[in-house]
Amino acid sequence: MNKFYHNRINRRELKNELQHSNEARVTISFYKYVMLKNPAFFRNHLYGLFDEVGVKGRIYVAAEGVNAQISVPQESLELFKSAMDSILFFQGIRLNIAIEDDGKSFFALIIKVRPKIVADGIDDPDFDPSQYGTHLKADEFNRLTDDPDTIVVDMRNHYESEVGHFEKAITPPVSTFREELPYVADLLAEHHDKNIVMYCTGGIRCEKASAYMRYKGFKNVFQLEGGIIEYARQVDKKGLQNKFLGKNFVFDERLGERIGNQVIAHCHQCGQPCDDHTNCANEYCHILFIQCSSCREQYEACCSDECRDFMHVPAAERKERARSIVFNGTKYGKDAYKAFRATSQRSLITQAAVPQD
Repeated sequence: MNKFYHNRINRRELKNELQHSNEARVTISFYKYVMLKNPAFFRNHLYGLFDEVGVKGRIYVAAEGVNAQISVPQESLELFKSAMDSILFFQGIRLNIAIEDDGKSFFALIIKVRPKIVADGIDDPDFDPSQYGTHLKADEFNRLTDDPDTIVVDMRNHYESEVGHFEKAITPPVSTFREELPYVADLLAEHHDKNIVMYCTGGIRCEKASAYMRYKGFKNVFQLEGGIIEYARQVDKKGLQNKFLGKNFVFDERLGERIGNQVIAHCHQCGQPCDDHTNCANEYCHILFIQCSSCREQYEACCSDECRDFMHVPAAERKERARSIVFNGTKYGKDAYKAFRATSQRSLITQAAVPQD
């Protein structure tokens, strides 16, 4: 019998339930590149297994494998591991455990079938993603990045690297992984003989990126095993130097976890040091941006005066008026973040140039 697995409670109720829950939960991420002949069938099988043990989170399934960011009840952790082990290619898989975790990272279980688990824009049949670069543990990463012939590349998006990145890393001004692959290859075109060390949040993007760089003729390509999350764990366990500056952006309700003690970003509204991301409280905008606590109070968790004032309008009227208003994030996409940030910076420069009484 075919059964379609999905959430039967609406998003708002689930989110409210999570915020008021005292249940101890563990945030975990993992990925596996593996050929799946029937991704839709596997998706439903996985939903059944995970829903039974109380897993919440976001999982992508494709013909090329599985990419998961989830949370698991602390009391069901062993049941979850048993469920994972019931799938042959998940046995022995590395589980990246969150560094900072309040148990409120995800409020529903969502599993989607996608063309790819990481959208890369690669359609060349000669590209072999299994030919990835050499994996580096934290101590190996630290040693190699001390070498002057090493180039460190952040394979995440600009809104991630803005709040945290490794020392001396190149942080490409891109909004998607699809953009970043050719950008980095072109940027480093004259450095084929250098050590190219790549990193991302949990390792999944670097698995493809390092293979892509090797495909493009780069000889000495390396990737940080387990990404920033595993690096932080090894640094703490082994007492190593922490070369990561700032906060690690994460794609869940937390929006970040502290890795380095530094605050390297600034509030997009007032320019004060801050690395706390938020989404505009105006649901018709919802743009992602950095906002300090003072501006959060002043703007009532909105990105602008316009959005704040709009939130004071009755809900029924907001719905009607939203059809004719263009907010910062109306056409929501990651480029909206870049555009809003640029506009905010121009505004701050203008304010600074105005003589004060």
